[in-house]
Amino acid sequence: MGKLSYATNTSLDGFTEDATGSFDWSMPGEDVHEFYNDLMRGIGTQLLGRRMYETMSVWETEPSLAEESAILADFAAAWQDSDKHVYSTTLTDTITKRTRIVPAFEADEVRALKDASSADLLVGGPGLAAHALRAGVVDELLLMLFPVVVGAGKPAFPTDLRLDLELIDERRFGNGAVHVAYRVRH
Repeated sequence: MGKLSYATNTSLDGFTEDATGSFDWSMPGEDVHEFYNDLMRGIGTQLLGRRMYETMSVWETEPSLAEESAILADFAAAWQDSDKHVYSTTLTDTITKRTRIVPAFEADEVRALKDASSADLLVGGPGLAAHALRAGVVDELLLMLFPVVVGAGKPAFPTDLRLDLELIDERRFGNGAVHVAYRVRH
């Protein structure tokens, strides 16, 4: 059985994007990128909202990114080496391999996917993650906290949800970012 993790970059005040929609403050340095490379290698299936899919698909559709460095090539290969379930009511076609469009989030379908999986799963994007968190199917939170306060924007978590958590890991990075991992207590 695979576990489902919600991984996100967030400002110290809990936003994935600032009020203008920018997330340039969360660009990873090499050590953070290597950390994400290691994380992605263990993922068998990604659950993505439309916006996250469109943002991340460049790791397959723009080969020039992988040509910039060995670290970026490693991430591109790891990203491509997972199945992607894209939750969207507007997309009709995929632009990447190993991708299927799912019209609506169904918690029982995600539970069955976890039960049948020998690898871990990752949910990306705060909108889709909110559905998964409310449904109680998320097992872990993987947060990369960046040393910035943006004041407003897109929150990493729904504001109407309480989760009791257990700290299971933490790590500091050279750019001041801190990774914290929590197990969700169900």
